[in-house]
Order: sequence, then structure tokens, then C-alpha cells
Amino acid sequence: MWTEPYLETCCRSALHRLMLSGPAGRPPGMKDQPCLERLARMGLAGQGADGRYRPTPQGVARHQSEILSPP
Repeated sequence: MWTEPYLETCCRSALHRLMLSGPAGRPPGMKDQPCLERLARMGLAGQGADGRYRPTPQGVARHQSEILSPP
């Protein structure tokens, strides 16, 4: 049973792109901006002083469990 908030398909894709961006992160103003903001509100991403989004440890774990290794 799921105990975590549901991720919309677009937000799952944004989380995957965030992981693929590596340490550089994702810049603001991209088409997935609303999803990046939602991921940040959920604690799965954070926005640095440079404005770029990067995954949090919770985001990395969620990516691993839900996107790379789905049940």
C-alpha cells in the first residue's frame, strides 16, 4: 500500500530528468517548472541559491524506488 503522495506522470518524468541532470541541476523556467515546484513542495527537490533545482536525498530515494525499481 502506498504511504507516499502520488506523483503525476509529468512529475515522475520531471523527477527523472532532474536525476539525469546530475550536479548541474535543472534551471528554472523550463516547461516542467510546475512539476519542479511541486517536487520542491513535496521535499523531493530543492532550489539552490543559483535558482537551479536539484534532487534531495528523499527525491533520490523516491526515484530509486518508484521509477527505477517499480513494484
